[in-house]
Amino acid sequence: MNITEELPRVIGLPMKWAMILMKIIVTISGLLMAVTFGLVVIIRYGFSGDLFAYEEWLLAFSIVGFFAGAVLASERKLHINADILGIVITNPRLSWWRGFVVLTIELAVTLFIIYACYVSLADDFSFPRFRSTPALRIPFVSWRIAIMIAFGFMSMFSAAYLYVHIRKGLGLPLKSERSEEATQ
Repeated sequence: MNITEELPRVIGLPMKWAMILMKIIVTISGLLMAVTFGLVVIIRYGFSGDLFAYEEWLLAFSIVGFFAGAVLASERKLHINADILGIVITNPRLSWWRGFVVLTIELAVTLFIIYACYVSLADDFSFPRFRSTPALRIPFVSWRIAIMIAFGFMSMFSAAYLYVHIRKGLGLPLKSERSEEATQ
């Protein structure tokens, strides 16, 4: 199920654009890491040189790329879970309630993590100078902001799945079901 198709257009369309942006970020960060490590090998072993402080700026790109990938997994419900109750419970009513509880807990956890990220950022901004990497002086706050944004997107998708789950449980037609009825 493509969750953005099941939401009202005013919400689903910006979420779809955000997913395009996340795919671009993941692609660029993956290519950048591969090219950088290739250059490190060539410069180090081919020319006996050193690529100065590549670990620092590559860390920022890899964190951003990793969390963009986590947002993509959240949108597609591809995160690893150990939910065995989905297999054990066969009663549709109990299954719906189990899904509701799981999605509510997932949303609560991601919202709490956003709050924890906010507290971490507030701590970073309370210092006279930003804490930063030793060589290039990249502020730690840069990737902490990216992590907070990623968890914001993850909570947005958790909320979207919860919304769709509730609409299905109430028997309200979803966007895809309305389009099927119109074509018949």
